[in-house]
Amino acid sequence: MSTTFTMRIDEGQKTLISEYAAAHGQSMADFLINSALEIIEDATDLRDWNEAYEEYKADPVTYTLDEVMEEFGMR
Repeated sequence: MSTTFTMRIDEGQKTLISEYAAAHGQSMADFLINSALEIIEDATDLRDWNEAYEEYKADPVTYTLDEVMEEFGMR
């Protein structure tokens, strides 16, 4: 199900966004939605990376690919 979202932007911003989206074969709506989702994905990836790095710093043990494959009976 889709919904309508309205936002106010000045004419210069609208023109800039509209022309950029058109140059990349997108509607303004698709461009704005994709841009917002990409920002959210990047923020989520960064959060996950920071959590994984903190976990690694607490226990900096690493394994080679061969060790992992051996552990799971893949070799």
